[in-house]
Amino acid sequence: MLALSLILFGILLRFIPHAPNFTPVAAIALFGAVYLNRRYALLLPLFLMMISDIFIGFHDAIFFTWGSFMLVVFLGFRLKEHKNPMAIISMSLLASVLFFLITNFGVWVIGWYPRTLEGLISCYVMALPFFRNFTLSTLCYVAVLFSAYELIAKRIERTKLAKALLNK
Repeated sequence: MLALSLILFGILLRFIPHAPNFTPVAAIALFGAVYLNRRYALLLPLFLMMISDIFIGFHDAIFFTWGSFMLVVFLGFRLKEHKNPMAIISMSLLASVLFFLITNFGVWVIGWYPRTLEGLISCYVMALPFFRNFTLSTLCYVAVLFSAYELIAKRIERTKLAKALLNK
């Protein structure tokens, strides 16, 4: 139920008007890796991206984008072992840097910029505003997801719903 809710939440927020790259996908990937079993955590960002990209549109750099989100899940698996506010912020920042480096390298490799050192540098420089938005969105959505989950978990941990909702 949590995985489906996260997919729907992510899809919805990719469709509503937003600043470029201000989406919850990386935050959902991190969050899912911490609170879902490994299989669901790995499938979560893939399903979210596949379903939404059917409507938004596919592009040449899709494997770099989707692949980056899969790597973010692995950061989340590490976060699961050391979940605390500083680790959550650190992994969110690392996820943003990883996504920025991989996806923009992919944009350069597929030829959106000249395949020269200058082209690569230009690709990264031109992507800085998207990096800022992506980082801010990841931090914001991580704060919302992790905080809301922990608050809800504390309120219902002694109820009959706890087993179903909290995967306990």
